[in-house]
Amino acid sequence: MVQINASLVKELRDATNVGMMECKRALQEANGDKEAAIKLLRERGVAIAGKKASRTAKEGLVAAELMDDGKAAVMIEVNCETDFVARNENFQAFVADLLERAKGIGDNGLADAVKDELTAKIAEIGENMIVRRNVRYDVQGTGIVATYVHMGGKVGVLIEVGCGKEETLTKDAFKDLVKDLTLHIAAASPQYLKREEVPEETVAAERDIYAKQVEGKPANIIDKIVDGKLNKFYSQICLIEQPFVKENDLSITDLLKTKGKELDDTIEIRRYVRYQLGA
Repeated sequence: MVQINASLVKELRDATNVGMMECKRALQEANGDKEAAIKLLRERGVAIAGKKASRTAKEGLVAAELMDDGKAAVMIEVNCETDFVARNENFQAFVADLLERAKGIGDNGLADAVKDELTAKIAEIGENMIVRRNVRYDVQGTGIVATYVHMGGKVGVLIEVGCGKEETLTKDAFKDLVKDLTLHIAAASPQYLKREEVPEETVAAERDIYAKQVEGKPANIIDKIVDGKLNKFYSQICLIEQPFVKENDLSITDLLKTKGKELDDTIEIRRYVRYQLGA
């Protein structure tokens, strides 16, 4: 077998933008002939895919699907370069196939699992594409998971809502609440579920900014003002403290309590994830 040196591999990589190991294998098969190796890579489609890999892929689709009567759900984001391709039936069918594959794959493991299929699809369609992320929720205890995809695949939401009684799951008031929560998350884009999840350094930085805004006032006044501003900050970024989009004078926490009394149960949001296409 011909010895393939690193400089030749690099030359092929620079010419095709394909990974080093793939280039080395092609050169070995071509007995060190760079042009023959390029031809091999082009025949396999990877050279086309590699050349397009530097192009930005921020269009595409977010897709989600419920399983097991609301006991499980998956959501994925697949990016392409243009909205034209995102609306193409070929691309949409590919995303549907990937969504099916995601049902049996761990969080953010889909991209590695479908490398070959993705490379072939890039060569077929002629645009760079990225399988960006995937997530699966399975209900933990008594509760339900729900999904919502907004704006034709631009925004997707996956949520798990828990309760104390099995009979609550069958009630329309509970189902309507869960749907409203997905709509709220899509619209309000919370960054965290609750204030305890906000990184300490983020809180410290905000506190420092607010303190500087009120320099010169008595210390006890400064503390009250800063605490008030922090509470406002939390109400903007933490889901359970946000004002409900359908009724702004009601926080999500208050909404859960109100619905809990109506249903004679305790309702909680256990977790959620929001995908914004290309974000």
